[in-house]
Amino acid sequence: MPQTQPHAEVPPGSLWIVSAPSGGGKTSLSRALVERLKQRGIACAISVSYTTRAPRAGEEHGSHYHFVDDATFLAMVAAGEFLEHAEVFGRRYGTGLAETERLLAAGTELLLDIDWQGARQIRARRPDAKGVFILPPSAAELERRLHGRGQDDPEVIAARMEAAHAEMVHYDEYDYLIVNDTFDHALDELQSLILARRLGLPAQRARHAALIRELKL
Repeated sequence: MPQTQPHAEVPPGSLWIVSAPSGGGKTSLSRALVERLKQRGIACAISVSYTTRAPRAGEEHGSHYHFVDDATFLAMVAAGEFLEHAEVFGRRYGTGLAETERLLAAGTELLLDIDWQGARQIRARRPDAKGVFILPPSAAELERRLHGRGQDDPEVIAARMEAAHAEMVHYDEYDYLIVNDTFDHALDELQSLILARRLGLPAQRARHAALIRELKL
């Protein structure tokens, strides 16, 4: 009879904080990373946040955000249902605790697309979380990207540049720094962080526990 191959055990996934100024590319990089890791058979997801802002054109509830009213959000805060939450430009945003724990327990690499305020809360509650900050290659390029969206007038762009600087000064609170000059290069670097952590001894020992027992190691 053919020998039965050892079955891999699924270690918990890792929590990754990904922050950048508006126009820095964190959302595009995160989405591309999910697809690239999927091709390698690695479960990766972007956490779907809760927000009190209204949906924009093309946004779907439960896919882009969980859209809730202010009363519902505050009730969730009082019930301790958020891993982190913050108010940004008069709107509330938060990361659901139960869904985060479920995905991590299933072995999913979970990306949190949040700002530095949320990152501080995450680190206080989950010291094992790793933070990645993404910088633009220059201030001029960042401004060009914001103009390239074609969505905002010059006054709004100026305000976003000021907000971007306020975000970027917190880059040194993170574990890793990536400069998004060339998209594919930045994506390679972001993927390398995920793969390196998954190859660490604790994760590999759990993932290959059956093999290690078979080899009597």
